[in-house]
Amino acid sequence: MCKAVLLAGLHGGCRSTVAGKQPMELHARDRVIRWREHPLIMGILNVTPDSFFDGGRYIDPQAAVSHALQLVEEGADLLDIGAESTRPGSSPIEEAEERRRLIPVVAAVAKAVTIPISIDTSKAAVAQAAIDVGAVIVNDVTALRGDPAMPDVIARSRSGLVLMHMQGIPRTMQQAPCYRDVVEDVSSFFADRLQFAADKQISRCRIILDPGIGFGKLLLDNLDLVAGLGTFAKFECPVLVGVSRKAFLGKLTDRPVEDRVWGTAAAVALAVEHGAQILRVHDVGAMRDVVKVATAIARRQHLSLSLREQHA
Repeated sequence: MCKAVLLAGLHGGCRSTVAGKQPMELHARDRVIRWREHPLIMGILNVTPDSFFDGGRYIDPQAAVSHALQLVEEGADLLDIGAESTRPGSSPIEEAEERRRLIPVVAAVAKAVTIPISIDTSKAAVAQAAIDVGAVIVNDVTALRGDPAMPDVIARSRSGLVLMHMQGIPRTMQQAPCYRDVVEDVSSFFADRLQFAADKQISRCRIILDPGIGFGKLLLDNLDLVAGLGTFAKFECPVLVGVSRKAFLGKLTDRPVEDRVWGTAAAVALAVEHGAQILRVHDVGAMRDVVKVATAIARRQHLSLSLREQHA
């Protein structure tokens, strides 16, 4: 899989993008992440005892580093590290506990890998501590609605930012979520959050949008969002999709979380076809191949003549 190009030492403004086209670059602190032919793979590294799939496996920093290196070897372009579970029904943890779990792991992983690190947190102090030891993107499931200090952390650090849609909070979000039109409602939410970010001096070239599959969504809502990803192209931000092993796949396949890799592959392939530019996954090696094949089919008209002749 084609890697993102990472350039150091750039502190200037954002390069413009062409409306409706895949973004050329994402600015995240001292890095510029550029897209080539393929969407990027974001490998998931949870350092939580209770995440829905891999809770408890990588709490130890040494185990986390080992897994991070494995994800990189399998083809991850980015790593997303989190220490607080946001699975349906989960409750928030104290800031001190999140820092205790997270910061040693982020520091150790940052020394071991060269790809960009995203930190999955909604707490400003935790985000700042993670940035101080090497994170360059903040993945905020509250989309800057949780901690009032978070916008200042993002603006001062010039970090990348994931704005994710969630109806409700993790503890209650799956208790009868309701939408008039889920794609249009999420689109309106993105418009509001992007304006809020701009008002807080956060440049759009630093922002990734995530429709929040499984976060306050019913089965049909999730399907509509994957099918409707193209709607979000108008914002000219990379769109991140996280479908990996989630509950809606279990409902469709009647399989437990351990056996949802094939369902994940199908959802990832369709997400690529409909415009996802970052895929957040547990199974990096397998999904890398899915993304390469899905991209080749979805964008076949853009492949060079030599490539078509080579594989004819």
